[in-house]
Amino acid sequence: MNPARFPLEGAGLGLRRALLGPLRSHGLGQVDFMEIAPENWMTVGGRFGAALREFTAKVPFACHGLSLSLGGPSPLDETFVQRLRRFLDELAISVYSEHLSYCTDQGHLYDLMPIPFTAEAVDHVAGRIRRVQDILERRIAIENVSYYAAPGAELAEIEFITAVLEEADCDLLLDVNNIYVNSVNHGYDPIKFLRALPGERIAYGHIAGHYNEADDLIVDTHGAEVIPDVWEILDEAYRAFGVFPTLLERDFNMPPIEELMSEVDHIKRLQHNRSTLKNSRHDDQADRKHA
Repeated sequence: MNPARFPLEGAGLGLRRALLGPLRSHGLGQVDFMEIAPENWMTVGGRFGAALREFTAKVPFACHGLSLSLGGPSPLDETFVQRLRRFLDELAISVYSEHLSYCTDQGHLYDLMPIPFTAEAVDHVAGRIRRVQDILERRIAIENVSYYAAPGAELAEIEFITAVLEEADCDLLLDVNNIYVNSVNHGYDPIKFLRALPGERIAYGHIAGHYNEADDLIVDTHGAEVIPDVWEILDEAYRAFGVFPTLLERDFNMPPIEELMSEVDHIKRLQHNRSTLKNSRHDDQADRKHA
């Protein structure tokens, strides 16, 4: 992995308050970095604030936002972005990501809503992303999200995502589970979609579990183990784009910490295997050149 391209590296785990005790007892194992939702920690002090700083002293952190509402009709909350910048600076966190969605409309909707796939929405969202980057004085990464309807769509999902990334000149948080969820719910080939993404913009990745509501309806929950089909898409992403930092998300139905760590270890194995294979191919090519 190229440290200049990826401020993070290896395999990560999302930090939830329910994990503070188990992680202290078990240790971080092969966890190379962690991630938090800044909205859940920015105003937290006391023992939880001290616990957060205990972990930020051990491994690099990323922040993954929940409430910026990049596609929303309400004005961008620049006061929040200024507070966010101070929080990132205080904890020396260089990586910030948000969802390509919205969650406000004359108030908070408490869910991540799909942005219409239109050229007008591309301009709207990209302008807001550029403004956030100016305030934070950081590039940010935008996550491809799961969605269950596409009202008013004029562009395909892949066209919309790539247009936003290009116009905003921002990075991509590649959520592998969301590709799988959307491929089932909307009937497309997940590998073809994956390969159409601009891999050069990947900052890091997410992998998670989901809930099967029906044969043709999956709900992105982050409340279950990662299934084999999703692991295969992650491995294909490494093959297509090279190994990039990847984080396991688990928000509820927390299993024993040993089970979470086994999934982190699975990420590490995939990364190691792909890196080893790539290096082996480079060695073979070098040998042939000098033969």
